[in-house]
Amino acid sequence: MQQEVLLKNSFYNIRNIYLTVAISVGYLLLSALLVGFKTDQLVLIFIFNSLFYISAGTRRFILGFSIFIVYWILFDYMKAFPNYLFTEVHIKDLYQLEKSIFGINHNGIKLTPNEYWKLNSTAFLDVLTGFFYLMWVPVPLAFATYLFFKNKEQFVRFSLTFVWVNLLGFVVYYAFPAAPPWYVQEHDFTFIAKTAGNTAGLARFDHYFNITLFQGIYSKGSNVFAAMPSLHSSYPVIVAYYGLKNRLGKINLFFLVVMVGIWFSAVYTSHHYTLDVLAGISCATIGIISFNYLVKNTRLKDFIGFFVKRI
Repeated sequence: MQQEVLLKNSFYNIRNIYLTVAISVGYLLLSALLVGFKTDQLVLIFIFNSLFYISAGTRRFILGFSIFIVYWILFDYMKAFPNYLFTEVHIKDLYQLEKSIFGINHNGIKLTPNEYWKLNSTAFLDVLTGFFYLMWVPVPLAFATYLFFKNKEQFVRFSLTFVWVNLLGFVVYYAFPAAPPWYVQEHDFTFIAKTAGNTAGLARFDHYFNITLFQGIYSKGSNVFAAMPSLHSSYPVIVAYYGLKNRLGKINLFFLVVMVGIWFSAVYTSHHYTLDVLAGISCATIGIISFNYLVKNTRLKDFIGFFVKRI
């Protein structure tokens, strides 16, 4: 009896082993059914299980970051349910609206900002915008890591806000499927289902360094008709908000520069219209305000407290 209690309470108890195996196998089976088997899935399982069993500290770390893992899985599973199957994709109307509001007169012709920058690109801006666009994942994750070790309650709030903003963005993706600017440049206004991802203006970054970095990233895109809102533009807003909230001093200047840089890069590289960027900023703002409201007026605060104790 004493041995059973010891086994139950030990670091490598049977319940945890059964649970992690069930989650791992279930994730692989569901992924194979929905999006097909990929080596990325094995890498994710390896990382999760390794950190879960290496030490108590790494276990708390991976449990905290499980919020981001859930986001990644949901984003990946969107491939199984393309938004263009449910609602008409906005292509021409969005292009014309962008041109009517933000159009730039160039040599007697009115162009969208994307078209203008495609004609007036420079090697300096190609490299600069490429580096900015690479920051949309590392900066939020690095900031989350800092908060995890510095202030776990702020870490959980930041993580939940991040996922909440993404969920709001996913709703818009399905309610308002939208083609990115590069799609019009490549295919005009004709809808083509299952269109592959495209590096667009970021290809110039790859060509400059003679690499295939962005080509590899965008070949794995979930859905090219999910351009509005630009969640790339949402993420730095969340980081800047929590950076200012935690009074990080000069580092906030870096966050603000990255934020503006990503906004410009999204348009410069023809991955998003200005309207997409504004929608992304709005999505982040609404997400932050609504999350704070839910914390104040629901039992979400209790959940945050419970989760903080677990990590």
